[in-house]
Amino acid sequence: MTPSTIRSVVKNVLLLVSLGLSAVSLPSLAQMSIEITGVGQSFYPVAVMRFKDENKLPISVTDIIRQDLARSGYFKNTENGNASESDEGTPNFKSWATRGADALVVGSVVQTGTTQFEIRYKLFDVRKSLSLGGLDLNASADNLRAVGHKIADDIIFKLLGERGIFSTRLSYVIKEGKRYRLVISDADGQNIRNAMTSGEPIISPSWSPDGKKVAYVSFEDRKSVIYVHELATGRRIALSNQKGNNSAPAWSPDGKKLAISLSKDGNTQVYSINADGSGLQRLTTGRTIDTEPQYSADGRYIYFTSDRGGNPQIYRMSAQGEQAEGAKRVTYKQGFVTSPRISPDGKYLAYIANIGGAFRLHILNLATGDSQALTESSTDESPSFAANGRYILYSTKVGGKRVLAAVSVDGNSKQVLTIPGSDVRQPSWGPFMD
Repeated sequence: MTPSTIRSVVKNVLLLVSLGLSAVSLPSLAQMSIEITGVGQSFYPVAVMRFKDENKLPISVTDIIRQDLARSGYFKNTENGNASESDEGTPNFKSWATRGADALVVGSVVQTGTTQFEIRYKLFDVRKSLSLGGLDLNASADNLRAVGHKIADDIIFKLLGERGIFSTRLSYVIKEGKRYRLVISDADGQNIRNAMTSGEPIISPSWSPDGKKVAYVSFEDRKSVIYVHELATGRRIALSNQKGNNSAPAWSPDGKKLAISLSKDGNTQVYSINADGSGLQRLTTGRTIDTEPQYSADGRYIYFTSDRGGNPQIYRMSAQGEQAEGAKRVTYKQGFVTSPRISPDGKYLAYIANIGGAFRLHILNLATGDSQALTESSTDESPSFAANGRYILYSTKVGGKRVLAAVSVDGNSKQVLTIPGSDVRQPSWGPFMD
């Protein structure tokens, strides 16, 4: 299968959380384990050879690349052993074609200091007998995982023509006994770092568009308060500490505002607020419950959950407020719908529908109105799109405990991410890091 063929397949098949601690504080010893099922029907056979002199590294960059490509649902590794291939000169394309590889990845490691390395990689199109270039990256011992993810992203881009998501990050909440931890991790759930720990619940993390901050709701003062947390420094501000409930923060695409839900005037309504906590403005004016706001991809609209029609459904209004042009109902096919999330390209709406007591992740094509269930579980919550729109991260229950799961937007590829002995919830998938 050539790069142009797999590109065509991809185009037609829409794939798949102690106060004051910063995101670079002590890592967790318990890491994510990942179970992948139903990884689709089309695979791109790629040979990722063991990088030459990789034994100088404390971790294997080769393994990170192989695991990333396997999790993408697009690739099949044809070489999984320890054999290496020179990254100098031209490979024997005919030999690699005979071995069933459509692409070849080779690389090498050069130690440039006590904990400093140069990681080189090259990519070849075997079928076209063509070099696709590569990367020459400087790395330290503590950012080798990031290097592996960057190489995997480069492979995705060169072979498929789209940005990879391996260098993006996740935020989610780990509940251990009576303690809650807001953590940040790599996109594969590994390299977990604490952002905050509390004896009270932490909910609704939401990434800023530049990936530098996370907004969330904390109950540390025995009431809900919305905070904006700067990950690099641990500095945070109380964005909203109004009377009643402060909940559901969601960033505008330009990062200047957040949409939030407040009950300060009685029933819960949607408001907007500047990212520094100024400029509070009420956007909905009903007497029912309006909550869970989400900006559209272009920032022109806000989607939200409302029970104004009886049962909860998803509605859309102008980002300037309901008074500007009213609110339009978006979901019709299920009787109880919550948790709207808009895909990065603005084409799809993910939501949770309650059907006969089963809370299940669904996706709606906003242009056609067609919707489908993406899971067969009954306890789904908190959906979040990947930066490329191909996957949706969410929380569900397996064996009585909450875990994270990801599903491709066509429902064909599924992954379950678990931390042994922990309850994992409230996920949010971070943006591309430019």
